[in-house]
Amino acid sequence: MIVPDPKVARTLLTRYATLRIAQAERETPQAARELQDVTYTLCVLMGTPDVREAVAAADALLESAATPVQDAEHTENGLSLAV
Repeated sequence: MIVPDPKVARTLLTRYATLRIAQAERETPQAARELQDVTYTLCVLMGTPDVREAVAAADALLESAATPVQDAEHTENGLSLAV
């Protein structure tokens, strides 16, 4: 399974939120088109047919990306043992 890049997901979520706010404040055809494009891209990136599912999946991805992973190269305090 291919996992989306968290940086791309964060960028799309930010753009999606910004455009939703812009449309709520003042609807414009340009913002509506951009919102439609970002919505589609976010859904494709997250592999979901619905934007609510895409946002939830992107949030989960960002949350898991923020959680440090303990492996053989890290000590208990998260410092790398690589030389």
